[in-house]
Parts: sequence; structure tokens; C-alpha cells
Amino acid sequence: CTVARTHYQNTSYTRVTCTSYINKLMYCMFFVGSLAHSVPAPPELPHLSGASLCSSLPGLSGGQRKLCQFYPDHVSSLGEGVRLALRECQHQFRERRWNCTSLNDGYVFGAAMEIASREAAFAYAVSAAGTTHAVARACREGTLGSCGCSRAARPRQLPRDWLWGGCGDNADYGYRFVREFIDAREHEGQRSGRANARRLMNLHNNQAGRRAVLNSADVACKCHGVSGSCSLKTCWLQLADFHNIGDILKEKYDGAAIMKMGRHRKSGGGRAKAQLQPVNRHFTPPTPDDLVYLSQSPDYCSQNESQGVLGTSGRICNRTSEGTGGCELMCCGRGYDHSIVTVVERCSCKFHWCCYVKCRTCSSLEDRYVCK
Repeated sequence: CTVARTHYQNTSYTRVTCTSYINKLMYCMFFVGSLAHSVPAPPELPHLSGASLCSSLPGLSGGQRKLCQFYPDHVSSLGEGVRLALRECQHQFRERRWNCTSLNDGYVFGAAMEIASREAAFAYAVSAAGTTHAVARACREGTLGSCGCSRAARPRQLPRDWLWGGCGDNADYGYRFVREFIDAREHEGQRSGRANARRLMNLHNNQAGRRAVLNSADVACKCHGVSGSCSLKTCWLQLADFHNIGDILKEKYDGAAIMKMGRHRKSGGGRAKAQLQPVNRHFTPPTPDDLVYLSQSPDYCSQNESQGVLGTSGRICNRTSEGTGGCELMCCGRGYDHSIVTVVERCSCKFHWCCYVKCRTCSSLEDRYVCK
């Protein structure tokens, strides 16, 4: 992805254009003020029709471009899903050597995704999960023309006097649409050998990400009645908080299975079908909910431009921790520098009627340890 920054009315906008896969969805991040907040595009930008918009976006496969033209209103939801995925990736790996950053801030997950590693497996899964979550939520909010509230069947265990209604997140639609859009690239063209193994890896991890969203959806209810008596409840299907989904995928990352290309011959004979199989045949094959990878990860200790690795020099570490965020592991044995910094923050905030919050400004000294 290449990045161009502009300013409008004291707001910074970043235009992101992607030419490498993970994810071709990154083009959807047209204008973002920061990862934490989405902001409107500058008003001087021309409005593009669906066909013009999709034809102007680089990096889409033929199938993805057609879907974009059929569903141009889904583009912003896909972009929001990618932002959601990137924020969650950075949260989950904040104390790891690889923390979802790259050498150039014009890249999203970085060139490290070219390696079929655990990190690539997680990045693909969390991207699929983020876009599924965002599209399902957009259906509920009525911003997409081809879907609406969830049509999920009433759960059997729901008490009979509780109403099944409301407007739930349309997880089924989100799953189906994102499967068609993201997986379209993997189904196009003939691939063999290592390229075919990577295609199967991507498809598996894409599915695992979508399934994490679908499987974590649960029933939410709201009480009705005089003075909060809750004499009646209305319930609907609601997606889990995305941090919970991130936790699920991080566990899958920790237990990801290393695979190799194999072949499965159908019982009735005929041509053997290519498929991934565990490198160690004594291990239990992964389920559709698990993550898989093909290659060992680099150590991410030192900067490597060819692999898109930023390295850990300059990273803040925890001197007393023995975990992955501790200085010993984070700094890869190079040692660390110690400094005392002044931290200024708001404190003693009070709400005043009506209607503002007044805070004091507090400062404190903090020990900081930075990898050499």
C-alpha cells in the first residue's frame, strides 16, 4: 500500500492504495484520520459511481472487481473492517517482537505477509473476521441495500414468554459476502506447488476468521416493563465484542499447526485432490476453526527490508517481565537503555452541571526501558 497524506480544516487524512494482497481490501481505507477514528473524506473530492470507483482501485482481482461493482455501498464497511482488524492485531501483539507494523507506514501488515508464517495466518484470519464483523453490523444499521436485520431462527432454549425480535447483527450475510469477496482471489487462476499450498493456507485462515465471528455471536436481550420490572424481554442475535474475537484468534495463533502439501485420493478412485496435511502425521489435523501455516517465522529481531521486518530496536520493554514483552526477549539479548521521562496526563476529572468535565493536569516521573 502506498500512502499520501493531505490536510483539510486541521484534520489529517491518509489515502491508502494497495498493490499487494494482504489485504486487497486495504484500498477501502480511503481516508482515515487515525486508526482509532474514521473521519469523512474532504468535501472537495469528486463523487465516483460504483463502476468508476471499482475500476479506479488497483489490486483487485477480476472477481473482486465485479463484486465491488455490484455492491459499491459495501466498500466503506469493508474498509472499516480492515481498520478494526489492524487495531486488534496491534492490540494482541503489542508485547511481541512483531507488532503488526512494517518498515514503511505505507504498508498495513507489511511485506512480512509474503512469508507463509504464523503471523500471516493471523493477519489473514483477523482481516476476514474484521470485515465479516463490519458488514454484519452495517446490515443491522441499515447502511447496505442488499441486507437488513438478522433472520436467525429463534433459539430453542429461549424462554417461551420472551420475544425473538429486535434488529440483530446479520452474521450470516456478513459471512457469505466476505467469503465471496476475499476468497475470490484465491479461486482465480491455476496454481501449483508452493503457490497452491499458500492458496489453501489463505483459504483455510480466511474461513477460520469468519467462523470466529459467526461462532461467537450470542443472544442479547432488553427488558421491558413498568419501573424496570422486566416483565417482558425482547431478544436478538448480537456479535461479540471484537476484542473477544481477537482473543479467540490469538489463542488459535499460539496453537497454529504447521502444514505441508499432500494429496487425498477419493475412495471411489479418480484424481487425487491437493490438500494441506500436518507436517507431523502423529498430530491431530487442524479443525476449520484453527489456524495453519507453512513456514517458520523470522525472529523479527533485526530490521530486514526484504522481509519487511522492522526489528525491535527502539521498542519499549518491561525490565521486570519474563514474558514476551520483557526486555530480555524483546531486545533479543542486545540490551536496553534506561531513561526517566516525565509523563503528563489529565487527572482528578470532575463533571460539572451542566455540562462539562474539568480536569487537572498531573505529571509524574516514569522509568522507561528501550531496546538497543
